[in-house]
Amino acid sequence: MHTRFILIQTSHAGNVGAAARAMKTMGFDDLVLVAPRWPNVLRREETIQRASGALDVLEKCRIVDTLDEALEGVDHLCATAMTPRDFGPPTRWPREHFAQLLAAPAAPTDASPTQPAGVAFLFGSERFGMCNEDVYRCHACLSIPSNPEFGSLNIGAALQVIAYEWRLALGGFGAHAQIPARSSAQPPSGALADAAQVAGMLTHLERALVDLGFLDPAAPKKLMPRLNQLFNRASVTEEEIHILRGIAKAVVQQSTFVRQGKPLRGADAGAKG
Repeated sequence: MHTRFILIQTSHAGNVGAAARAMKTMGFDDLVLVAPRWPNVLRREETIQRASGALDVLEKCRIVDTLDEALEGVDHLCATAMTPRDFGPPTRWPREHFAQLLAAPAAPTDASPTQPAGVAFLFGSERFGMCNEDVYRCHACLSIPSNPEFGSLNIGAALQVIAYEWRLALGGFGAHAQIPARSSAQPPSGALADAAQVAGMLTHLERALVDLGFLDPAAPKKLMPRLNQLFNRASVTEEEIHILRGIAKAVVQQSTFVRQGKPLRGADAGAKG
């Protein structure tokens, strides 16, 4: 399973190097930085020193402006946080969640070798942590068991723990045959939608709900994050995303006709005939 580590708005260059080193020790090399403080962070001396030989990870690392760009090709997201939130995805220990994830039914995938579907781990800013909007998009929030009186880990240390637990869950090095067998339950038919596709569909759906008068954009409360969690649990396929977007498009079109005083189109128009 392809694995990606994503650092959001990293402010200390050394942490990027430490993250690269932690990843390489566990055999991972897909690192993405979202809007880091330093545009040249991959070339800064502190980054290179803290990487301590993991320069190949830094060379492959991508820098993007938004989280959406970082999530391309990812179908399972894990946030990292020290304490649970009142709302959002379930908070679990890494080992517990990884066991459940690998025991889930495997679905067919059309992902190409250059853009494989897989899992991503999100790490927030050193100063602000992760914002709620980013956490809401995740399937799970991972909490590292630590001293309740001093549970703060820097990014490099936290990433090392997560990378170790994930590698352990995958069976370690040279032990691919030991990966836990997946459930024999019937998997979804078709390739699973990735996070970017789900996010695009939710944006489309939000517009439709506003047009219907179901969602008040001035007081949205937590409707869209709750729908996000619903679709994360449902493991929707790309075909299902197309269907949902088609429904949203039809709703927006019909709402436009109503506002303009024009006759309805589609099924309603046919029914009237």
